[in-house]
Amino acid sequence: MGSQLEAQIQLKGYDGAAITEIWLQARPDWELNIPGSGSLERTEKMGKEETSNIDKRHDHASQMSQKAAVEVVAFNHMWNTDSSSHRRLQQYERFMQQHERFMQQTPAFVQDKLVDNILDQNVQIDPSTGFAYSVWRDVPIPFYLSIYFFEVMNPEAILRGEKPVVAQRGPYVYREYRPKGNITFNENYTVSYRVYRQFHFDPERSAGNESDELVLPNMLALGVAILAEKLSPFMKVMFNAAMKEFNQTAFFKKTVQEIMWGYDDELINFLKKLFPNLLPFKDKYGLFADLNNTDTGLFTINTGVDDINKVHRVNTWNGANKVNYWHSAQCNMLNGTAGEMWPPFMDPSDTLKFFSPDACRSLELVYQRSGWTFGLPSFRYIAPKTMLANGTVYPPNEGFCPCRESGVLNVSTCRQHAQIFISHPHFYNADPVLWEAVGGLHPNEKDHALFIDIHPLSGIPLNVSIKLQLNLFLKSAKGITITGKMQTLLYPLIWFDESGNIDGPILDTFYTFMVVIPRVVQCVQYILLVLGSLLVVIAGILGIILLQQDRNRKLCTENTGDKSVYSEKTKMVEVANGTVVTESYL
Repeated sequence: MGSQLEAQIQLKGYDGAAITEIWLQARPDWELNIPGSGSLERTEKMGKEETSNIDKRHDHASQMSQKAAVEVVAFNHMWNTDSSSHRRLQQYERFMQQHERFMQQTPAFVQDKLVDNILDQNVQIDPSTGFAYSVWRDVPIPFYLSIYFFEVMNPEAILRGEKPVVAQRGPYVYREYRPKGNITFNENYTVSYRVYRQFHFDPERSAGNESDELVLPNMLALGVAILAEKLSPFMKVMFNAAMKEFNQTAFFKKTVQEIMWGYDDELINFLKKLFPNLLPFKDKYGLFADLNNTDTGLFTINTGVDDINKVHRVNTWNGANKVNYWHSAQCNMLNGTAGEMWPPFMDPSDTLKFFSPDACRSLELVYQRSGWTFGLPSFRYIAPKTMLANGTVYPPNEGFCPCRESGVLNVSTCRQHAQIFISHPHFYNADPVLWEAVGGLHPNEKDHALFIDIHPLSGIPLNVSIKLQLNLFLKSAKGITITGKMQTLLYPLIWFDESGNIDGPILDTFYTFMVVIPRVVQCVQYILLVLGSLLVVIAGILGIILLQQDRNRKLCTENTGDKSVYSEKTKMVEVANGTVVTESYL
């Protein structure tokens, strides 16, 4: 099996990511020899008595330690591709080389326990830990919300039943702040809090100004028109007269600021007086009017103090352990975390689950590949095609129906029954019928696929790009003149990219806490083990020397006594003539 593994590595050309994936699939008792990089021989022999005392998270830590052994080779792949990280790579390689020598001489359960203790302190949500708590409370990563609009290029033709044609405008970028408030630690190792969102326009990153005017569908008027289709003929006449009185048209021209944060309209004031509880918004109507300076609900998550494997996982949202928007227990579940961080010791077989209040449901991303992000090892997670598939294509999603074509999610049940659908930008990964029905759409993975790059050992995201699209359901409502003869379709309103990455001082701090300190501690332990071994050897040598000296002393004493007796005897030997033999005198 070892030769097969070596052959796989040779076939892949020593690619760092590929070596890492192969290593994770290999058994720890295989022997790995990589030509050109020296011999990396790793043998882990642990008896049943030892392994019985190591729990699951220790096994995860051991896997990550074994993976670290191959990361030295992976750095060769990065060496010439990221010159800005050259110095950090040199430092990290030295730590990894020391870590390899430590791995060869230290029992596995000692390494696992050491890594566990370090990560527990730097990951769990505990005010006494300092670093981990401060990062969770005030996320230091700058987030940006980039908005792209689909401007209508042929509004009159659409009313005549022709195919809509759109042009993408933007991005209009907003700096996003997410301070936490009402933080309360509970007795069951959970913490409750609210996340408040604030958006500030960033003209330097934007391709235009908030004063730009765009032609877009009149979302409010068209939404009310679909509801009015169920009215009696007399009420429809009254409705059409009201639309004409308040100068409502199917398409209008508004500024970016008005569309985003709300605008005044005579129809809004009229509907509020006539139906006080009909409209879900308070003052103005806008796509993001209810998001700025508001919170995402009351989250209660696990702190990980009692079990690090549960850290960041959602316990309740708004006091409930499920939602009631959908039609099956599975679809209403609160799965995973709140989308900010995840439990440590991640493996490629793990999925990335989180609950999204904006999507009103739990989402699940899947592992795509291993790589490097800002000089740190990372796993990339992406959205599977089944995430927004309809119940016909993917039966577990039946609870999210009634459904339309695959690739869109109807969120009207949690958006006051507004005919809003979410999808990937440009209907990427959706049924081709959707994007073929609208001119000007060009879905592709590079521009429209969402992803999260995460540090697998700590569960902290390094680079995030969440991309989604809002779509409005359009149709010709019978008896309602404002809708004309327009086709029945999903019209793309906007798509947004909510992105952020770890950089600057926080990257250096994270690198120190999550990479440098654990490796230094391991190297220090290695040095202490060496010093301890040297002391044992020195003590043994000194003991041998003392024993040898004592043995020589006794031997000399015995030899001296024998020689004295012999000398006395020779003195007394005389020959017949009375002379003494002096030759034998000592």
